[in-house]
Amino acid sequence: MENLPAALAIGAGALGPALGIGLIGAKAMEAIGRNPDAQSKILPAMLLGMAFAEAIAIYALVIAFIK
Repeated sequence: MENLPAALAIGAGALGPALGIGLIGAKAMEAIGRNPDAQSKILPAMLLGMAFAEAIAIYALVIAFIK
């Protein structure tokens, strides 16, 4: 029971980034499907957005370990 707050912190902290990464990927694939020639511009922006969203999940993991 003493690890429950850490588990809740990482669970809640991973929920937002997971939804964000899913939406970023879905919208990027939708955009590439509409305009395949724009893939070279969309893909780097998509990866950068996913990396920033993943960083937020890593912050939540660090905070859970500090607790």
